[in-house]
Amino acid sequence: MQIKAIKLSPQNPFTWASGILSPIYCDNRITLAYPDIRDLIKEGFAEQCLGYESVDLIAGVATAGIAHGALLADHMNLPFAYVRSKAKGHGRKNTIEGEVKEGQDCIVIEDLISTGGSSIKAVEDLREAGVNVIAVLAIFSYNLDKAKQNFENIDCPYATLTDYTNLISVAAEDKLVEPEELDLLKIWSQDPENWTNK
Repeated sequence: MQIKAIKLSPQNPFTWASGILSPIYCDNRITLAYPDIRDLIKEGFAEQCLGYESVDLIAGVATAGIAHGALLADHMNLPFAYVRSKAKGHGRKNTIEGEVKEGQDCIVIEDLISTGGSSIKAVEDLREAGVNVIAVLAIFSYNLDKAKQNFENIDCPYATLTDYTNLISVAAEDKLVEPEELDLLKIWSQDPENWTNK
């Protein structure tokens, strides 16, 4: 919040690509401009990776997961690849860029998880290439039930460095939102698809 990567606007909500109205907009790309925060994220991911027995590959989800994934791979001295949302229209028409090998244990890096759609597509593409995806890690999660269900459906665990619950707690403590706005933020998380700020 201090670098304005997260914007809270309960009274004038943002519209996501899915059409969902949201009182929050999270742009984790901004974190790349701040070395201290960038390092904090990288180290947070590296610490989470310690919880897995074997990690042979880091894969970023295009586009926002690429930079953080590459930073983590460099930090851990591991190979890096990234997964496009769709195949290139020219050349080898790859979905996966970089070298991946069958049987590699892979951590997928995403910037944020809303419904999980882009992360899940990346997991499926990597699995199709014979890669063993052991988890998806992201900076932030909106804690939506739909995401939890979607990850369960493909039998893939995920974890994040922070989430919506922590965000609104800090926003309240730091008096970044009025009490009535805090109520709107809490209500939104219960049913975002049908939420309205009216």
